[in-house]
Amino acid sequence: MIYIGIDVGGLSFKAGAVDEAGHILSKASCPSGVERGYGPMIRDMAELAFRVAKESGHSMDEVKSIGIGIPGIIDPGTGRVPFCNNLFWTDVPILDEMKKYTDIPVYVDNDATVAGLAESVAGVSAGVKNSVFVTLGTGIGGGVILNGRVFTGSHGVATEIGHVTTVDGGEPCNCGKRGCWERYASATALIREGRRLCERKPECALMKAVEGNTDAITAKHVFDLAKAGDPDCLELFDWYIHHLCMGLGNLVSLYDPEVFVLGGGVSHAGEFLLDAVRKELPNWVFFKSMPFARVELAKLTNDAGIIGAAMLGR
Repeated sequence: MIYIGIDVGGLSFKAGAVDEAGHILSKASCPSGVERGYGPMIRDMAELAFRVAKESGHSMDEVKSIGIGIPGIIDPGTGRVPFCNNLFWTDVPILDEMKKYTDIPVYVDNDATVAGLAESVAGVSAGVKNSVFVTLGTGIGGGVILNGRVFTGSHGVATEIGHVTTVDGGEPCNCGKRGCWERYASATALIREGRRLCERKPECALMKAVEGNTDAITAKHVFDLAKAGDPDCLELFDWYIHHLCMGLGNLVSLYDPEVFVLGGGVSHAGEFLLDAVRKELPNWVFFKSMPFARVELAKLTNDAGIIGAAMLGR
């Protein structure tokens, strides 16, 4: 038996046939075409599933389940997607739509959740019962694995960890609240603070690195200059690590995982990021004499969405 995983993005859908151990046997992709509405998009997902099964040398009778990872949430009680901004979806009956094309069981979950599941099956947290995947990108997403199973709570939103409040009355968030963790520990937060640095110090190294165009600032610019020893970017990097570990410390108290897995674009800073987090995190753990979660970098990167979605049915 095999499993099909579909990684849904705003620009493209990627699908793969995956074996029991989380190995991808075949892959295919197609444009998302979000302007068409959800009906044609979900039809394309089904067609991709059929295609990768065939290309892996298996019939659909040998497919145990189809899993779909979406950049949004699904209501576990109704099988509908309440909203998914990147796809311009509101209250979409994704499971009912998939039933038009196949009677194979279909499972749907958040894309960060399935990436966490992928790492727990075939990645850096394989063999670990309790882990938390933290994707550090434009925002912050999470994948919580408890006792080897995905945990999303009663209403499908338990892993929206980026919207835990860490600063009372802080920066406004797109969700409508203020002070959300992702407003301080995402790539977007680093970019915002980098621009503020350039406003305060127009002659700083960061401004020179982007040739005066603050719209071009990325998290990588800040990390690279901090690595090189620039004092302004080192200060900004320390600010970032402080807020990142504040949130991770809260997650230690909530879930007590064995491993934190850091993914997303910010994780590309590699050992420079990892070493700083490992040094700072103990300051945010309340039980000083007991072991707590180790921190690792994600391993599967681009394939995590496919593998994790496929493993939803395992």
